[in-house]
Amino acid sequence: MRILSILLFLSLGLTTLLSAQPATTGKDRWTIDDILFTESVGQPVVSPNNQLLVWAKRRGVKEKDRFVADLYLTRLNQLRDGKPLTTQLTHQDENDSSPFFSRDGETIYFLSSREEGKKLWSMSIFGGEPEAVAEFKTGISNPQWLSDSTLAFVSTEGTTLYEAQRKERKDNVAVIEDSVHWSVERLFVYHLKTKKTTRLTDNRYQIGDYKASRDGQWVVYSLIRSPHYGIDGKPAPTYHLLNVATGQTQQILSGMQTPGNFQFTADNQGFYFTAIRSSNPEWQGAGVGLVYYYDLASSGYQQVNLDWKWEMEGSFDVVGNDILVTLANGPTNVLAYYQHTGNTWRKSVIDLGDKNEHVNVMAVSMDGTRVVYDHSTASQLPRYYTATLTRQNNQLSWQNEVEWIELNKGLQKKPIARSEVMRWKGYQGEEVTGILYYPENYDPAKRYPLMLSIHGGPSGVDMDRWSERWSTYPQIMSQRGAFVLKPNYHGSSNHGQAFVESIKQNYYTPELTDITNAIQVLDERGMIDRQQLGAMGWSNGAILTTMLTVRYPDMFKVACAGAGDVNWTSDYGTCQFGVTFDQSYFGGAPWDNRNGKTYNEQYILLSPLFEMEQVKTPTIIFHGSEDRAVPRDQSWEYYRALQQIGQAPVRFLWFPDQPHGLQKITHQQRKMTEELAWIDQYLFGKNDQENEALKKDSPLAQLLVRDSTARYQGQFGVFQGGKLLPEVVTAHPDSLAMGRFEVTNAQFRQFDPRRAYPAGQDNYPAEVTLEQAKAYLTWLNKLTGKTYRLPAAAEAKALHKQAHSFAAKENTLNYWAGYDITPLEVPLLQEKIAKLQQTLFLPVGSFAAQKTGQASLYDLGGNLAEWAADGTTYGWSAYDFVDARQPQAPSVRKQNGFRIVLSL
Repeated sequence: MRILSILLFLSLGLTTLLSAQPATTGKDRWTIDDILFTESVGQPVVSPNNQLLVWAKRRGVKEKDRFVADLYLTRLNQLRDGKPLTTQLTHQDENDSSPFFSRDGETIYFLSSREEGKKLWSMSIFGGEPEAVAEFKTGISNPQWLSDSTLAFVSTEGTTLYEAQRKERKDNVAVIEDSVHWSVERLFVYHLKTKKTTRLTDNRYQIGDYKASRDGQWVVYSLIRSPHYGIDGKPAPTYHLLNVATGQTQQILSGMQTPGNFQFTADNQGFYFTAIRSSNPEWQGAGVGLVYYYDLASSGYQQVNLDWKWEMEGSFDVVGNDILVTLANGPTNVLAYYQHTGNTWRKSVIDLGDKNEHVNVMAVSMDGTRVVYDHSTASQLPRYYTATLTRQNNQLSWQNEVEWIELNKGLQKKPIARSEVMRWKGYQGEEVTGILYYPENYDPAKRYPLMLSIHGGPSGVDMDRWSERWSTYPQIMSQRGAFVLKPNYHGSSNHGQAFVESIKQNYYTPELTDITNAIQVLDERGMIDRQQLGAMGWSNGAILTTMLTVRYPDMFKVACAGAGDVNWTSDYGTCQFGVTFDQSYFGGAPWDNRNGKTYNEQYILLSPLFEMEQVKTPTIIFHGSEDRAVPRDQSWEYYRALQQIGQAPVRFLWFPDQPHGLQKITHQQRKMTEELAWIDQYLFGKNDQENEALKKDSPLAQLLVRDSTARYQGQFGVFQGGKLLPEVVTAHPDSLAMGRFEVTNAQFRQFDPRRAYPAGQDNYPAEVTLEQAKAYLTWLNKLTGKTYRLPAAAEAKALHKQAHSFAAKENTLNYWAGYDITPLEVPLLQEKIAKLQQTLFLPVGSFAAQKTGQASLYDLGGNLAEWAADGTTYGWSAYDFVDARQPQAPSVRKQNGFRIVLSL
C-alpha cells in the first residue's frame, strides 16, 4: 500500500475552491467557521446592587489570527424588546478580561493585553472610553479588593541584576529548573487614592492561588516551592493564612491534596475550599472533589458532608454563609444547597423543572441573592439566565428568572443533531455512559457509520451539554451522515472515585473494553455499520484512538489522533507533568523494580510504539511544536513508525508555535479541514482532494465552477416536475435565495412553448417585458408550490450597486469597446453596433461569478438589465455604458431580463 508520507510545516491558512451548493440548503449546513466562532458568555460578574452584569464575549480577529475577548455590560433593570439592555464596552482587537466592579458599583476595572498587559484599566458604567488606572512594570494578575480603595494583586519584585545582564548579553540559554534564579511572586497592594504600591507578603516562593476576605482582614494563599513542582509534584505547596491587620501568617491545611478555590463567607468568619481525595496523593492522582470549611476562630477545618455518592463535579459558590454545590452525576449534574448551622450543613436539592441536571452556575452575587447561569444540552445551544435567590425553610428557591442575553441567533436556525445519554455495560460489567449523536435524517431501517470522539484527561468527562469546538464537532459529522459517540470510559471523572481511579496501574484495558462494548451494543441494535467505524481524539483521546488501531487492527477505517502519546518511556522525562502522571497511572518510574525485573515493564508493554506493526488504519496525526503537556516528539515517533512500516496511509501536520491546544484561528481551521478530508476519504469513501496547482478565481477554476452548476441535457437549470427550472442558491442564510443566473431562453420556453429564439441560444438570457416576467413567476409558483418573486427595488439596488465596481469588465459596452471609454465615445460606438447582424448577448455564466452574501452569482455586471418588482430595471445590458463616475439610477432600459428570488 502506498504511503502518503507528506509532512506539512504550516504557517498560513486555507485555500478553497468555490463550489456549487445544493439549492436552498446552504443556510442549513454547519461549517467550520460556525463551530470556531460560536459565541459564548465568559467571566460574568454581578454588580454590588445586583442590577448590572459585566461579562466577556470571545471574538476571532482574523487579521491577527487569534481570538480576543470584548467586555459587555447588561442592565438587568432596563429592557429593550423585552430583553435586558446590553452594550459593548470595549472594541479593540485586544484581549480584555478579568472584569470587576468598584465597591460602589459605578466603575468597572479590568485587565487587558493592550500596551503589553501591564496596566489596570477602568471605565464608568455611565459610558466613556477605558482609561489606564496605573502601570505595573512588573506585571499585575488576579486583583482583589481589600477595601474601597485598595487592591491586592500578584506580581514580581522586578528585574534583578542577573536578569538584566543576561538580557544585555542577549543570553537566551535556559537553565532548566534553575531554583537559584527562580523569580519570586508576591502579593502587593495598590492604593487608588495615593497611587502607591506596597508589599503585602515577603514570601520566598511563588504565590499560587489566593483569596482575600470580604472585609480585607484575611488572605489565604498557597506557595509553589519549586520550579519543578509541575513536573514531579515535589515538594508539595504550602498553604498560609495572613492576618492583614497584624501581618502575622500561619501555615494551614498541611497534608491535603491540592486545596484550592478558596471562598470566604459573607460574615468573614471562615472560608470554604476544595481538595482532592485519591489513593495516591503523593503523585497528585486523579480522584474526587470534596468541600471543606475553615473556621477562623478555631483555626480548624472540617469536611462538608455532601451526602452524595459521587461527591462534587468540581465547583461550588458561596451564598451568604452557605454554599451552592454542583454534584457529580455522570453525564449530567445536580445542584444542591447546603445551609450552614453550627458544625453541620443541611442539604436540599434545587428543583429547576425542565432545566434539572443541565444548569451550569456561572456567578453568584456578593450578597447571595442573584445567580447567573446557563442551560444547554448536547442538542441545545447555551441560553443564559439570571434569577433571584431566596432562602426560606432551609430551601433555596430560584425566582424571577430572566433570559438576559441571546447569542448565536444564526446557529439556532440550523438543524441540530438529535442526541441522547447512552448507557451500557463496560469493563467488569459496570455501567458506562456517553453522549450519542444521531446522523441527520436518521432512518431506523438503515445502518450508519460511527465516529468515536474520545475526550482527553483521562479524567475528563463528556457531559450532556453543548460541546462543539475545533477538536470535536458532532454537528458536522452528523450532517455528513454518521453517528458520533463520546464515551465516558473508565478513568473519566464525575462518576465517582472508584471509576476515575480504576485505570491506575491498569491503563488501556478498561477504556478499550468500554468503547468496544459500546460498538457491540450499537451494532446489535441495528444502528451502525461495523464496516464504517472511525476514531478521533485529542490528548488522551488520541492516546486511546491509537491503541484502538493497535489492538483492533481490522476494526477501524480511519483514525485522527491529535497530540497523543505512543512511547511512555520517553514521556516520563519530557512531559511537563510526566513524573506525577506516569507514577500515578503506571505505579512507579521506568527504572523501578517490578515483577522480578529491574525495570517497570509497564512503560514498554503499554507503549503503542512497540506494536505499530499491527496498525492498518489510515491515520492522520496533529501536534503543536511547543507542546509540553504531551511532548511534541511523541507524534514524530508515531509518524516515523507508520511511515517506515508502510502498512497504513499516514499524514502528519505540525503546527508551529502552538502549545497543547491549538490557538491560532488558521491552525484550527486547517486542522478541521484536513481532518474532515481524511474522514471523507477513508470513512465515507469520498476522494475530493484539493488540487494544489489550481488557483482560486483563475479562469480554469471559474470554468470548473460553471461546469459543476446544475444543468439538464446541456441546458443550465434543474429538472423538476418535468420542467427545466432556474437554479437558486442561498444568498442570505436567514432571508432569501436567488437565481444563480438570469432566467434563460430554454427555461422561459418551459412556460411559453411558443417562444422563439435562434438555434444555439438555449443558455442565453431571456429578454422579456415586465408583464412576461410576472406571468412566468405566477406559473412557476403554481408548478412548485413555492413563492418566487422579482427582487424588491431595494434588493435590486443593493445587488447592482455592488456590481458597479466590476460591470465595465463584464458583458457591457465597455467590454466590447476593448478600452476605457468615455461618455463622449458612447454614441460613436453605438453607431457601429447598430450595423451588427448578430447579438452582443452571451450565454449566461460567460464571466466569473461574483460573491453576494453566501452565494456566487453570475452576470450581475452585464448581459441583460434586470427587472425589479416596482417596474424599474437595474444593472446593464450588453448595449449599455457603465459610467464609473455616475452611480446608476433606476430606470427602464431597452434590453431587460430577470432573476428570480425565493424568500426563505
